[in-house]
Amino acid sequence: MFHIPVLVDVVLRYLVTAPDGTYVDGTLGGGGHAEELLKILSPEGRVIGFDRDVEALSAAQARLGKFGGRFLCAQEDFANLRRAVSVFGISSVHGLLLDLGVSSHQLDEGSRGFSFQRDARIDMRMDNKQQLDGWGVVNTYSAERLFGLFKEFGEERYARRIARTLVAARGSRPINSTGELARIVEKCVSGRSLQQSLSRIFQAIRIEVNHELESLQTALRGIMEILTPGGRIVVISYHSLEDRIVKEFFRNEALKVIRSPHKLLPDQQRVPRLNILTKKPVEPEVEEIRLNPRARSAKLRAAERL
Repeated sequence: MFHIPVLVDVVLRYLVTAPDGTYVDGTLGGGGHAEELLKILSPEGRVIGFDRDVEALSAAQARLGKFGGRFLCAQEDFANLRRAVSVFGISSVHGLLLDLGVSSHQLDEGSRGFSFQRDARIDMRMDNKQQLDGWGVVNTYSAERLFGLFKEFGEERYARRIARTLVAARGSRPINSTGELARIVEKCVSGRSLQQSLSRIFQAIRIEVNHELESLQTALRGIMEILTPGGRIVVISYHSLEDRIVKEFFRNEALKVIRSPHKLLPDQQRVPRLNILTKKPVEPEVEEIRLNPRARSAKLRAAERL
């Protein structure tokens, strides 16, 4: 099962400005958001969906085939969305939705190796054709490189201890499964911190394997070149690293003045390219979290192209 779409009403409210427009869902998943979007668009409105996961694309195609030519999709990293959109002969779009993170299907499907709650080979690839996987990260990265990874992408307090213990453990034989990796973390962290540390370590490896933060930065830059004036960007993030990137990108694109670092030099005036619509991120209501616990960490930000 692919995850229940998060903050659907809020997404539609912020994203749709032209009912007959063309919208991009850069993280298609099982097609939940795309379906709701297609329902409220006019018969001329279209959605182009991208996902790196071929299983997600298959599920979305089965779900959205009823919309005929109004729904288009391709297996693609959203970092390449500017080029990917042009393949369909489209030069501009009215909105972009990114629902970041990992899907319920990827977490629940044990063979994908995303979760410490399912024992499987450490994989974590969203696109199973790519070379680097979680096994490679865990078994080939140096202790120093793993420490940096756990510290930067996991914001993990015990990053150095876990990295050293991991490298020591693989000295006798490779660490093959998510269960083995989880047990190594358990040796380093105890008590109430353990679940958080497990989540952070697995998150850090997943981000590294899929180049998630670089893809997000590239996608945000790319959409600015094809987003029509008045078009919207809506991003749902699930951890502080993603949210920080989105917040800073929106803020920089909305600047009217670039402050000079030197007192004797004048500030630089500039024409802003975005108007920020969400001064603070929108979060799910209590009832949505009750019905869909995986929505609890979601934060939505939106901006409009000037």
